[in-house]
Amino acid sequence: MLKIDNLHVSVDGKPILKGIDLQVDEGETHILLGPNGGGKTTLLMSILGMPRYEVTQGRIIFKDRDITHMALDERARLGIGMMFQKPPAVRGVKLAQIADIAAHARGNNVAVAAVAEKLNLEEHMDRDLNYGFSGGELKRSELLQLICQNPELVLLDEPESGVDMDNISLIGNMINELLHKDKIKGRKVSGIIVTHTGYILEYVNADKGHILMDGRIVCSGGARDIFDEVRLHGFGRCEQCQ
Repeated sequence: MLKIDNLHVSVDGKPILKGIDLQVDEGETHILLGPNGGGKTTLLMSILGMPRYEVTQGRIIFKDRDITHMALDERARLGIGMMFQKPPAVRGVKLAQIADIAAHARGNNVAVAAVAEKLNLEEHMDRDLNYGFSGGELKRSELLQLICQNPELVLLDEPESGVDMDNISLIGNMINELLHKDKIKGRKVSGIIVTHTGYILEYVNADKGHILMDGRIVCSGGARDIFDEVRLHGFGRCEQCQ
């Protein structure tokens, strides 16, 4: 699904990623852990193709296509979608409008109203996109748009941040639905999840985990093993390995 070879990325002229190698197979979910400023969000933004993130070396391959220098909208049409940690609020554009556009893109035919009901967003559909939304409402809004887009590669940047305990189980369950975790065989949707707390692992059965520090992946393994190591010992041992 996704292969990243020796990826170097700079933001505003400052090197952030310093040689990332990563492979995510079809149907796999990976988690990214690491201290603040290590490059986790930069990696997701680079895969998505956000303009500020300049690839200076290496390649990003998605479904056997080199998308390293492809525009963001082209990547979205190919099947890459993202939940942002801090999505923007947009005045004059309704949540319902964005959801409807996503639901009919890429040949999709998603029942927007049914998804909104599952996410308890019926009363938000005629509101300006993300304007005045709480932390939990922002995450549910992002999930609504992603489910309507129906991407093949899902990028989730701290899906549990700013979410209270009432919302975390709903969000976790809907991420499972988005990633087709209900399917044991024939699962085709892949995901990369950035997490600090690890709460999302109570709901999403991730396959592999990686620790990203100072722009490099310094450790990889089973998702739960990697998280338990960090929970018990912090990133100190990773620094020693590095």
